[in-house]
Amino acid sequence: MIRFEQVGKVYPDGTTAVDGLSFEVAEGELVTLVGPSGCGKTTTMMMVNRLIEPTSGRILVDGEDIAKIDPVKLRRRIGYVIQQVGLFPHRTVLDNTATVPALVGWKRSRARERAAELLDLVGLDPATYGSRYPAQLSGGQRQRVGVARALAADPPVLLMDEPFGAVDPVVRERLQNEFLALQQRVRKTVLLVTHDIEEAVRMGDRIAVYGEGRIEQFDTPAAVLGTPATPYVARFVGSDRGLKRLSVTAIEPEDLEEPPVALLAESAREAAARLAASGARWAVVLNGAGELHGWVSADALRPAREGERVGSLARRMDAWVPVGAPLKQAFSEMLQYDAGWVAVLDGSLFLGVLTPAKLHEALRRSVDADAQGVGRDEVEFDSVSDA
Repeated sequence: MIRFEQVGKVYPDGTTAVDGLSFEVAEGELVTLVGPSGCGKTTTMMMVNRLIEPTSGRILVDGEDIAKIDPVKLRRRIGYVIQQVGLFPHRTVLDNTATVPALVGWKRSRARERAAELLDLVGLDPATYGSRYPAQLSGGQRQRVGVARALAADPPVLLMDEPFGAVDPVVRERLQNEFLALQQRVRKTVLLVTHDIEEAVRMGDRIAVYGEGRIEQFDTPAAVLGTPATPYVARFVGSDRGLKRLSVTAIEPEDLEEPPVALLAESAREAAARLAASGARWAVVLNGAGELHGWVSADALRPAREGERVGSLARRMDAWVPVGAPLKQAFSEMLQYDAGWVAVLDGSLFLGVLTPAKLHEALRRSVDADAQGVGRDEVEFDSVSDA
């Protein structure tokens, strides 16, 4: 969708902003451009909509050389979200959102209808917020309006320049989550500029890590964190990159252990005898369909009365995550509930448990798989849990 071919930008005073950039962003992909101030990432993004003109090379959008497209027409085909939003203070939220459709010739009724749809999509009820003015909104709400306005004319490409940097950390994380959910629905081709490696890792399908005017590494978040291409990238992502990688390594069924299981309607005495024979101190409690109900300890089962069922002794399972969730989420659940393991579900079906040892093993397999260019299931190493 977006292709850079040996693109460079040199200013009249001789300053080289970017030098020989060549990379491609696939349709529907979200690529984050990350690096320190002055590294050329914003220049790169602004060359896509010709707010800055390159001095060498060429940029293609959907196979078309943008140098041959009228800049005004080009910009109306590309959504643009900036840190300070840039809403018109004298126009209502609805009219702000309808700006680009109106500029490209949509009828006013259609433009406002589209604006209302987009406001609803970003979580702002048009009946409540449409008639308000930007000054009457919070920072997070203004940022949502900025995203809605950028999407209003249904552009295939979206450029985002530090879009969540002007709000507090709690609102920022919520906006990031909301935008990722929105991206799953609209599947735009996105270039997102940030100086924050954690935001780049969280948001990007791939990351371009900038040095001075050039890309040091262009790869998936997991690969950038696990196998930095250069010492510069390793320094930039930080010595805690192993912890950061927890957020981009998904839990897979192969990472799980199969604990003892007791059925909800099973005799408590029978379950106690089975646990005693295996030496287990607890069991996961499931119903007949394999859905998670809770857990029960051997100590709770042992004094069970005749006819008592496991379900009457089971306790609630608070520490659980869905399969495919990041390892960071599982680790957070363990800490929050002071748990030695978390249950992993596929919908409501129980798959197994993730223990600290298995979490560590999954992280190591992921890093080694990237380093060796193989699948996680092909990586072999000595595991602490095997000792």
